[in-house]
Amino acid sequence: MAAQLALENVLYEKKNGIAYVTLNRPKVLNALNTPTWIDLRKAFLDAKEDGSVHGVILTGAGDKAFIAGADIGELAHVDAYEAEESSRFGQEVLSLVENLGKPVIAAINGFALGGGCETAMACTIRIAAEHAKFGQPEVKLGLVPGGGGTQRLPRLVGKGRALQLILTGETISAQEAYRIGLVNEVVAAANLVARAEAILKQISANAPIAVKFSLEAANKGLDTSQSEGFALEASYFGICAATEDKKEGTSAFLEKRLPQFHGR
Repeated sequence: MAAQLALENVLYEKKNGIAYVTLNRPKVLNALNTPTWIDLRKAFLDAKEDGSVHGVILTGAGDKAFIAGADIGELAHVDAYEAEESSRFGQEVLSLVENLGKPVIAAINGFALGGGCETAMACTIRIAAEHAKFGQPEVKLGLVPGGGGTQRLPRLVGKGRALQLILTGETISAQEAYRIGLVNEVVAAANLVARAEAILKQISANAPIAVKFSLEAANKGLDTSQSEGFALEASYFGICAATEDKKEGTSAFLEKRLPQFHGR
């Protein structure tokens, strides 16, 4: 086990193979400022490097907000150079989340606006409480989404729907987010973390190397042409075929028993 991380704005704990990352600024609805981005990066780097962690659940403290957005008090005072640097840093942290090599489930327990919606979109799967709200209201502040929103939202829900959300700055319900494909499931708030845990349990029963390369093939494939994506998929298929896990998985299937995967 890695040493306990000293984080000011994020609660971080690990149990039963799951890392729990909780934004902990409830008084400001878990808004993202620079120290919070730094804490998030530290937590996710630890989860990535810890071999005992097979998945992450990301949520917000309290029952009002997942992440209500950027810290406007901080944002109001940045110049053009600082704004671009902070945008790049946020994008870098969310790329780490997206490409962790392990599934990350966003348990969205309230407002997911601006940087909060962008953070959720970087996760592998999004589960929303019934009272959750989503939006990219940056245009109302004279800004564009700066944490990947203009890129991830069209890829998730299609260009037309994404542009309607981005250009109007409107806030939508969890049910509407589900309808357009922004979230995977909507559940009662009391069941939110348990449902995220159940999904990670399902995933962790599978071969870790196959999970990692499936994630990578989908993520990298979206950044390239379909034919290049096919080539990538075939190469990962070949790599997986040479693993002990593939031998175990196929043997277990033929022998009608549960497989015992070891990530080799």
